[in-house]
Amino acid sequence: MSRSLNKVALIGNLGADPEVRSTTSGTRVATLSLATSRQWTSAAGERQEKTEWHRVVLWNNRGSGLADVAEKYMKKGDKLYVEGRIEYRTWEDRDGKTRYTTEIVAREVIMLSPRAGGVDVGESTRAPAAGATESYDDFPEALDEEDDDLPF
Repeated sequence: MSRSLNKVALIGNLGADPEVRSTTSGTRVATLSLATSRQWTSAAGERQEKTEWHRVVLWNNRGSGLADVAEKYMKKGDKLYVEGRIEYRTWEDRDGKTRYTTEIVAREVIMLSPRAGGVDVGESTRAPAAGATESYDDFPEALDEEDDDLPF
């Protein structure tokens, strides 16, 4: 049996407030522009930096409220951890030209920026597989146990 994996994890800052809209079927979707940067020193000793921009899509589906969370709590400049899958799409624009886009379809988002009177640092929102949302806050004992059966 052949297996594959499509998983992306990013930590970056929002370049703009989330754009939230509804599809024709009424499903809400949010689009984020997330910036990640890397820094290095060139051979000449100069400090270099490159910023990459990622299009991240958050859906309200199968019990997930990711788009609603984005609309309510996220704003330009916020630091986020995003985990999901990479997806490539093509479409034809109004002029008949083929357009391409690369998106990260989020499965989990953790807000890393502190909030005054709002969501705490490290608050996590996950797209559940079966409709119910759970977190380690619901099961604090899960963090206390050690698993001695690990083979390493």
